[in-house]
Amino acid sequence: MAKNAPVATQSRPQMTVQQANNAAQRLLVQNAVEMTQNIYSGVVYPTSQAILNVVPRNVGIIKKFVVRIVATLQNTGLDEATLTEFGLANLLKNVTFYDLQNNLRINTNGIHLTSLSSVKRRRPYGGCSDYNQTAPIVLSAGGDTHTSVSQMFNTPPATRNVFIAEPSIAAGDTALVSAVFEIPLAYSDDDLRGAVFANVVNTTMSLQLTFNADKAFNGTSPTADDTFSVYAGQTGLFTQAQVDIYQVYLDQLPTAQDGTFILPQISLSTVYELKNTMFTSISPNQDFPVPFTNFRDFFSAIALFNFDGTAAGRAAYGVNYWSLTTANFTNVWKYTQDYANLLAREVLSSDLPQGMSYFSFRRHPIWTTQYGNQQINLNANDNATGAAYLQIFWEDMALQNTLVGSASLPAGGM
Repeated sequence: MAKNAPVATQSRPQMTVQQANNAAQRLLVQNAVEMTQNIYSGVVYPTSQAILNVVPRNVGIIKKFVVRIVATLQNTGLDEATLTEFGLANLLKNVTFYDLQNNLRINTNGIHLTSLSSVKRRRPYGGCSDYNQTAPIVLSAGGDTHTSVSQMFNTPPATRNVFIAEPSIAAGDTALVSAVFEIPLAYSDDDLRGAVFANVVNTTMSLQLTFNADKAFNGTSPTADDTFSVYAGQTGLFTQAQVDIYQVYLDQLPTAQDGTFILPQISLSTVYELKNTMFTSISPNQDFPVPFTNFRDFFSAIALFNFDGTAAGRAAYGVNYWSLTTANFTNVWKYTQDYANLLAREVLSSDLPQGMSYFSFRRHPIWTTQYGNQQINLNANDNATGAAYLQIFWEDMALQNTLVGSASLPAGGM
């Protein structure tokens, strides 16, 4: 070996941008302090002012908002009003959230928020598992019996003050109902894609809640659609709501040696969108296509179909089949409403309200590089009328810099 020859050294492999992002995210989740703080508490009167605007606090990395509503509903009809299938989810008619770059990330309703909170947890949101607490069993041939319980705690299900809703409201009476909504900005507590880094002072965010003042009761017509109502069968008023809004965020963020925050840049540059679109003019026995918008990763689509716009129009017998097709019209899957119901039950261990179908792409998100390369098709049967409608609830992600040149998701509506 020649004198003063260079000594070979083994270089350490460099992390990719995605690996650095994942490492920073793990460090953040493990070391930052999760804070939950009340950012609004007050009384709203939806009959006179149905919209509440709240400015979130510019602090930490925001993961989600939690909204608790204690509402007063008055039955102004002449008979009993009954709780609908969608019930408390319909207290919120619309929720919008604009981030620090004025991106509209959330534009959807309480039905979407409730169903999404459920399917992501694989159980009804905030729900209890019912069990038979007093089933007698015979322990011996002599006929001795003991009372069996299925858990150590002697607590019957659903007796705590979380969700409150009377099954019915008598004519002229009022009722207090209570609901909790989760408004996620990040995909989950551990997956911070979509979270908002709010440690800035030169711009603000906007959270807007629209209360369901005009459709809290669906009216006295026996055929009136109750899909977007809390109570059905009578007229009524949404007179008052005590609202508490909590901001859940990460604080005391880890820092590098130079004092800068260690942040998952890709995750914080990702927009997590929750939006919905209403479609009409659905012809029977023809595929009605709903295309996925470009430059996004779609994690789920939830469909709500009413074949004639009436109270009975969400029954399962309005659908021939659902399908997912690619640009060359290849069926990725194609199945009936009964099979769609089965798939939802396998996720939730419970049924969604009638007319709802959950299509999950979490294992393999639908990535759209150009508009219309994949689409969901609804094929309605002869029961479909001119009053039929289809509402699709979207859950997707996109990088902020790609959203500038992409088509936006159609706005929601009711």
